[in-house]
Amino acid sequence: MQGSALVLDALSRVQEDLHRRVKELTPEELIRPPHPPIGWLAWHLTRVQDSALSGLMGQEQLWISQGWHNRFHMPPDPKDFGPANTATPEQIAAFRAPDAHALLDYHDAVLERTKGYLARLSDQDLDRVLNEPKFQPRPTVGVRLVSVLFNSIRRVAQIEYLVHLRRHGG
Repeated sequence: MQGSALVLDALSRVQEDLHRRVKELTPEELIRPPHPPIGWLAWHLTRVQDSALSGLMGQEQLWISQGWHNRFHMPPDPKDFGPANTATPEQIAAFRAPDAHALLDYHDAVLERTKGYLARLSDQDLDRVLNEPKFQPRPTVGVRLVSVLFNSIRRVAQIEYLVHLRRHGG
């Protein structure tokens, strides 16, 4: 199996789990403490993927180009998700998802774009070094994809924990 196919399989599993955990939640459940709440975690998971893949593709984030920021009543800020876990407690507490469907629709749109990108990648493409001198050593496409995957798995696991905690008391 090709490396990009492994990444796609894992991201598809994240999508399935995200749908399973979030689809029935009310807007109130999406923002309920503890912080970060489920809605923010689901949004952040997708924003990180959108940002990273857009960067790899050299294209504008779907958050902006498809107007997802409007649906979430937020400005078109390409760094609003707190890159490198820099979101402040105030930013997290202020976040409001319109509903579970908006979160899942945005995630599905980003994953569809990701699938198209991954379908074109060869194993050699994964070794391409990115021009990001702030990181030493400089990351490759493969390293960036693993970072996206790692973030996605962490966030969906946090969501699963919070849903279980609320429904079953821990």
